[in-house]
Amino acid sequence: MSVRELVVLGTASQVPTRHRNHNGYLLRWDGEGILFDPGEGTQRQMLRAGVAAHDINRICVTHFHGDHALGLAGVIQRINLDRVPHEVTVHYPVSGRRFFDRLRYATAYRETVRLTDSPVLAEGPLATAPGYRLETAHLSHPVDAYGYRLIEPDSRRMLPALLAEHGITGPDVGRLQREGTLRGVTLDDVSEIRGGQRFAFVMDTRLCEGVYALAADCDMLVIESTFLRQDEQLAEDHGHLTAAQAAGVAVEVGVRHLVLTHFSQRYPDPAAFEEEARDAGFTGELTVAADLMRVSLPKRRQEPTHP
Repeated sequence: MSVRELVVLGTASQVPTRHRNHNGYLLRWDGEGILFDPGEGTQRQMLRAGVAAHDINRICVTHFHGDHALGLAGVIQRINLDRVPHEVTVHYPVSGRRFFDRLRYATAYRETVRLTDSPVLAEGPLATAPGYRLETAHLSHPVDAYGYRLIEPDSRRMLPALLAEHGITGPDVGRLQREGTLRGVTLDDVSEIRGGQRFAFVMDTRLCEGVYALAADCDMLVIESTFLRQDEQLAEDHGHLTAAQAAGVAVEVGVRHLVLTHFSQRYPDPAAFEEEARDAGFTGELTVAADLMRVSLPKRRQEPTHP
């Protein structure tokens, strides 16, 4: 059975707290695992969350501030220590290649795994896998930063009752799927569009075009909400979002499930982030992320998504 869920490893911003580790998020997408922004302590959080090095197929780093990347050294070494049998691809802004190289070879270890270095050179398509297309968009932060988005192609669901009504059974079902028509019956007559899922990961940034582009029509948007509205100027000065701004984006572009994370240690009550997001008009499914939480992606849409 395919599994699509977000495993939250850490939710703190610059300073970790007793209850929040630095960033780390593993997206389970069917048989593949994509690790986003492994901050300091990610390897230990993986152990606590039941995530193994073998679960990681791809690593995506938004930018090279420590709370998003200092755990990369330990994760890479653990992948090699455990002799992960498959290739692991790492994406990061090409402007930070020197930081990636330093983290990759921070200490001595034996390389046993094929680790493919695939930096982000520009906005747009980045990689294609059997179940999704990975895209990036530039964000607005004091250092070069990119967000990521996974897009699953739309597909068709064959409807048994309609197939039976038109007398199409056995090998003829496959033939109709391949050829598009059979004995005057079209795919539209016996099937429906199943919209592909979309997932976006948006970390440290001000409001900018890239945020909206990544979030558009997403089934799940994982987005930073470092500050509350009362500190909006502080957010702007340091290249971050408030919970209200993050929720406003979700409302405008049709996000189904909003996951808020990357919280400043100045706010002791996480409920304030949910309250602010609701006050901003977001009425969909809302999660204020906590360490070691698992969040399932919504069910697939029945209607096609936009290009």
